[in-house]
Amino acid sequence: MKTLPNQTASESAVDKCDHNPSSAAPGTSRPIVTGQCAQVLGIIREQGPVLSFVMTADCAIPEAAARVHNLRAKGFNIVTQIHSAIEFRGSIRRNAATYSMGVPEWPAPGFLAAPASERQRGLF
Repeated sequence: MKTLPNQTASESAVDKCDHNPSSAAPGTSRPIVTGQCAQVLGIIREQGPVLSFVMTADCAIPEAAARVHNLRAKGFNIVTQIHSAIEFRGSIRRNAATYSMGVPEWPAPGFLAAPASERQRGLF
Protein backbone atom coordinates (compact mmCIF):
# COMPACT_ATOMS: atom_id res chain seq x y z
CA MET A 1 0.00 0.00 0.00
CA LYS A 2 1.35 3.40 -0.95
CA THR A 3 1.50 6.07 1.69
CA LEU A 4 2.29 9.72 1.45
CA PRO A 5 5.54 10.85 3.08
CA ASN A 6 3.76 12.34 6.10
CA GLN A 7 1.10 9.64 6.37
CA THR A 8 1.13 6.27 8.13
CA ALA A 9 -0.16 3.11 6.47
CA SER A 10 -3.20 3.03 8.76
CA GLU A 11 -4.11 6.62 7.85
CA SER A 12 -3.85 5.95 4.13
CA ALA A 13 -6.13 2.91 4.46
CA VAL A 14 -8.95 5.04 5.79
CA ASP A 15 -11.43 5.76 2.99
CA LYS A 16 -13.26 9.03 3.45
CA CYS A 17 -16.34 7.36 1.93
CA ASP A 18 -16.50 4.45 4.39
CA HIS A 19 -19.94 3.54 5.63
CA ASN A 20 -20.35 5.50 8.82
CA PRO A 21 -23.85 5.71 10.23
CA SER A 22 -22.77 8.65 12.37
CA SER A 23 -22.05 10.68 9.22
CA ALA A 24 -25.76 11.41 8.98
CA ALA A 25 -27.38 13.34 11.77
CA PRO A 26 -30.48 11.73 13.28
CA GLY A 27 -33.65 12.53 11.42
CA THR A 28 -33.50 13.59 7.81
CA SER A 29 -30.20 15.47 7.59
CA ARG A 30 -28.12 14.65 4.56
CA PRO A 31 -24.90 12.77 5.30
CA ILE A 32 -21.50 14.37 5.02
CA VAL A 33 -19.77 13.40 1.77
CA THR A 34 -16.04 13.99 1.21
CA GLY A 35 -13.18 12.85 -1.01
CA GLN A 36 -13.88 10.88 -4.17
CA CYS A 37 -17.48 10.32 -3.09
CA ALA A 38 -18.02 14.09 -3.18
CA GLN A 39 -16.38 14.25 -6.60
CA VAL A 40 -18.62 11.47 -7.98
CA LEU A 41 -21.74 13.05 -6.47
CA GLY A 42 -20.84 16.43 -7.99
CA ILE A 43 -20.18 14.92 -11.42
CA ILE A 44 -23.49 13.05 -11.44
CA ARG A 45 -25.37 16.15 -10.28
CA GLU A 46 -23.71 18.46 -12.84
CA GLN A 47 -23.53 16.21 -15.90
CA GLY A 48 -26.68 14.16 -15.44
CA PRO A 49 -26.32 10.61 -16.74
CA VAL A 50 -22.59 9.94 -16.87
CA LEU A 51 -20.65 6.89 -18.06
CA SER A 52 -18.37 5.13 -15.61
CA PHE A 53 -15.63 5.41 -18.27
CA VAL A 54 -15.90 9.20 -18.19
CA MET A 55 -15.31 9.28 -14.43
CA THR A 56 -12.37 6.89 -14.77
CA ALA A 57 -10.71 8.42 -17.84
CA ASP A 58 -11.54 12.11 -17.56
CA CYS A 59 -11.88 12.63 -13.80
CA ALA A 60 -9.22 10.19 -12.50
CA ILE A 61 -11.64 8.21 -10.33
CA PRO A 62 -10.45 4.62 -10.83
CA GLU A 63 -13.22 2.83 -8.94
CA ALA A 64 -16.33 4.83 -9.74
CA ALA A 65 -18.63 1.87 -9.03
CA ALA A 66 -17.23 1.57 -5.50
CA ARG A 67 -17.83 5.28 -4.84
CA VAL A 68 -21.41 4.95 -6.15
CA HIS A 69 -21.87 2.01 -3.78
CA ASN A 70 -20.59 4.16 -0.89
CA LEU A 71 -23.02 6.94 -1.81
CA ARG A 72 -25.95 4.51 -1.96
CA ALA A 73 -24.99 3.21 1.47
CA LYS A 74 -25.31 6.79 2.74
CA GLY A 75 -28.83 6.96 1.29
CA PHE A 76 -28.33 8.72 -2.05
CA ASN A 77 -30.69 7.61 -4.80
CA ILE A 78 -28.28 6.86 -7.66
CA VAL A 79 -29.72 4.96 -10.60
CA THR A 80 -27.51 2.65 -12.66
CA GLN A 81 -28.27 1.68 -16.23
CA ILE A 82 -26.13 -1.04 -17.83
CA HIS A 83 -25.54 -0.79 -21.58
CA SER A 84 -24.65 -4.04 -23.37
CA ALA A 85 -22.35 -2.18 -25.80
CA ILE A 86 -21.35 1.47 -26.11
CA GLU A 87 -18.75 3.35 -28.13
CA PHE A 88 -16.22 5.24 -26.02
CA ARG A 89 -13.25 6.99 -27.63
CA GLY A 90 -13.60 5.00 -30.84
CA SER A 91 -13.82 1.55 -29.23
CA ILE A 92 -16.83 -0.59 -28.45
CA ARG A 93 -17.05 -1.22 -24.71
CA ARG A 94 -19.24 -3.96 -23.28
CA ASN A 95 -21.39 -3.78 -20.13
CA ALA A 96 -20.84 -0.08 -19.48
CA ALA A 97 -22.64 1.63 -16.60
CA THR A 98 -24.35 5.01 -16.74
CA TYR A 99 -25.08 6.69 -13.39
CA SER A 100 -27.76 9.32 -12.76
CA MET A 101 -29.58 10.84 -9.79
CA GLY A 102 -32.97 9.44 -8.93
CA VAL A 103 -35.90 11.38 -7.52
CA PRO A 104 -35.79 12.17 -4.65
CA GLU A 105 -32.03 12.59 -4.56
CA TRP A 106 -31.87 11.82 -0.83
CA PRO A 107 -32.99 9.75 0.96
CA ALA A 108 -33.43 6.90 -1.47
CA PRO A 109 -36.93 5.40 -1.25
CA GLY A 110 -37.05 3.03 1.73
CA PHE A 111 -33.68 4.10 3.13
CA LEU A 112 -34.92 5.66 6.37
CA ALA A 113 -37.56 2.93 6.85
CA ALA A 114 -34.93 0.16 6.72
CA PRO A 115 -33.43 -1.16 9.98
CA ALA A 116 -30.20 0.59 10.94
CA SER A 117 -28.11 -2.56 10.37
CA GLU A 118 -29.30 -2.79 6.75
CA ARG A 119 -28.80 0.96 6.14
CA GLN A 120 -25.26 0.64 7.44
CA ARG A 121 -24.53 -2.11 4.92
CA GLY A 122 -26.33 -0.30 2.11
CA LEU A 123 -28.98 -3.02 1.81
CA PHE A 124 -32.13 -0.95 1.97
